[in-house]
Amino acid sequence: MSKILLLTVVVLYVAYYFGNVYLTEPNLEIPKLPETNWGPANRQTDDSIRPFKINVSEDVIHDLKQRLSRTRYSVPPLENTGWTYGVSSKYLKEIVNYWKDHYNWYERQELLNKYPQFITTIQGIDIHFYHVKPSKLQNEDGRQLKVFPLLLLHGWPGSVVEFQKIIPLLTTPRPGKDFVFEVIAPSLPGFGFSEGAVRPGLGTVQMAVIFKNLMQRLGFDKYYAQGGDWGSLITHDLATLFPDKIFGAHANMCPIRFSKIPWKIFLGAYFPSLYVEPEHASKVYPLKYHWGRLLEESGYFHIQATKPDTIGAALSDSPAALAAYILEKFSTWTNPEFRFVNDGGLLVKFTMDELLDNVMLYWVTNSITTSVRIYAESFSSENFGLLNPYPVTTLFGFANFPNELSYTPESVVRSHFKNLIHFSHLPRGGHFAAFEEPQLLSDDIYTFVDKIQNMDMSTNPK
Repeated sequence: MSKILLLTVVVLYVAYYFGNVYLTEPNLEIPKLPETNWGPANRQTDDSIRPFKINVSEDVIHDLKQRLSRTRYSVPPLENTGWTYGVSSKYLKEIVNYWKDHYNWYERQELLNKYPQFITTIQGIDIHFYHVKPSKLQNEDGRQLKVFPLLLLHGWPGSVVEFQKIIPLLTTPRPGKDFVFEVIAPSLPGFGFSEGAVRPGLGTVQMAVIFKNLMQRLGFDKYYAQGGDWGSLITHDLATLFPDKIFGAHANMCPIRFSKIPWKIFLGAYFPSLYVEPEHASKVYPLKYHWGRLLEESGYFHIQATKPDTIGAALSDSPAALAAYILEKFSTWTNPEFRFVNDGGLLVKFTMDELLDNVMLYWVTNSITTSVRIYAESFSSENFGLLNPYPVTTLFGFANFPNELSYTPESVVRSHFKNLIHFSHLPRGGHFAAFEEPQLLSDDIYTFVDKIQNMDMSTNPK
């Protein structure tokens, strides 16, 4: 019976695959998205680029400490469960006490203001961004360096805080390299100091249009793009919609949203080599374990994709709840083994101050609700799958970190990314690569761009 079932699956897959290949129009025209105004209808046009510094009022910090001092904690955690049921209320008390009594926002604010920041209005909403130029323009031999603009995009529940340690690694010349980066790192719309939309519809595809316009306003006709989490999806969408604007795109999470994968996954349960390279098969199989882990980690996803404002209302009222909700992800998405320890392994890769810096950007801007709306908007019936039929022809590279939430084999990636020139496997790290392993990620970005620089001159950025 199992052989008949397997044969049926194979026949269905072959019919499905060749139907997709030969019945789909081969030369689809890339859609042209409208440049929607996402802000108030009566807002006047303003193309200026305004210098910005984070400056949170004492009233906001006083209110925060008062709320922290009145935290009502949940019941004690079950014995010997670590963080497998979620954040340990016992350890949350330690986080809140540190936040209330030892964390110095004004010192941290000064650090976050270390790099130049700006705000400009794009399509009706204010977009906040760091713009950091290279520390030097000559290499060790005194020769002039090429400077490449690099659009650096974060995701949820991260922020531009994730980039504080990688920015200097990207903007500092490296021995043996004849180029360096000029980094533009925006807060996504609805995150931190970037405004959210006042009407529905602003998903990753529409954000790609906003960031194309941001880079154009800054004077960059062509640039590199890099992203993780939602940033990887926006990078994908930029590369799909505006291939003439992108020298190359790099991601540390695979943003595949097309339809041929599940059949290959099921067949691979019998014949793994049909889906994944043998040396990486353990990252996909057994399906029961890996899909079980995804199910365990994705409960938040369904809430945010359907009722973002409900969870936003709860988290906007309680800083302790906000910290619990966000920091749980920085535990289990950094390393799945951390869920078995009492402190969630939070301080293995991060300091408490760094973690709270990220939480603070959500708290002081009251942006948790507008940030989680990205799920509802990107998975709406209008936006979900909008770009699926279009292969990516831009030069693309992927950095695979071993503790990422899921793994997509190179063969599958190549079926969608037609000019995949870089596919690396890093020795350590998880979902928040720029925050966890800035040296590894920056090295990989340099390697990717170096490959493009050494390509045939007909495709080499000038």
